[in-house]
Amino acid sequence: MTTPSPADSATDPRIDQYAAELYSALRERRTLPRLMERDPSLTIEDAYAISLNYLGRRLRDGETVVGKKIGLTSQVTRDQLGVYQPDFGFLTDWMRVDGDTIDIDRYKLIQPQGEAEIAFVLKDDLNGPGISADDVLAATDYIAPCFEIVDSRIHDWKFGIVDTVADNASCGVFVIADARGNPRDFDLETIEVTVRNNGREVGRGVGAAALGSPLNSVAWLANTLGEYGVSLNKGDVILSGSLVPLIPAVKGDVFESDVAGLGRCTVRFV
Repeated sequence: MTTPSPADSATDPRIDQYAAELYSALRERRTLPRLMERDPSLTIEDAYAISLNYLGRRLRDGETVVGKKIGLTSQVTRDQLGVYQPDFGFLTDWMRVDGDTIDIDRYKLIQPQGEAEIAFVLKDDLNGPGISADDVLAATDYIAPCFEIVDSRIHDWKFGIVDTVADNASCGVFVIADARGNPRDFDLETIEVTVRNNGREVGRGVGAAALGSPLNSVAWLANTLGEYGVSLNKGDVILSGSLVPLIPAVKGDVFESDVAGLGRCTVRFV
């Protein structure tokens, strides 16, 4: 099953309320106070239910799920945001940017930041729990350099794990490079990525930054979502987490991510 029905999580009126607020914030391009400040009793399970309800509203708008993502995998990103465990969310076709140009206004981005990642595209389903890194490797069709442009609907990026899970792991949009590689041809723990903004190097990292390996990140995602009855499916795009610090983006910026031996992903903000 790709996505459980949002109706399954609608028994608590708070779930519907907070999902509606996040959806309105997305469409109206504004931010909200932290959910946990308003309701400290919210749990991770509540946050996931909110995210499903929020996703359901997007699906009713005509969007379709094309993959999943894990975030907050690297220590440097966790230190930047003050959240010390991974989050997870869904990717839709509306979030995927064709080409290398992101129109900040068109995509209603509020406070965008770039994350240089490695995207996995699956050739087989992964049904957790019990998924290992070797299982991920066997199920992967190809990998590609990518940028995820994260964009929180929470004021000033000041949130906790419940807030970001509810907000679909702060996902904005994503760009996948044309370059593709067979993951079996790379040591994904030591693979190097170098990131530049307007020609100036702003970050450098290795695959081990993402929970020890991007393969571990995808396995964690499969196992975590599996506990909720959700699989990673054949054809899914999986974003495996940032390997370098977050990079704030403004109009006119040009981000480049060079993944050694794999290729380059370029993003231009207009």
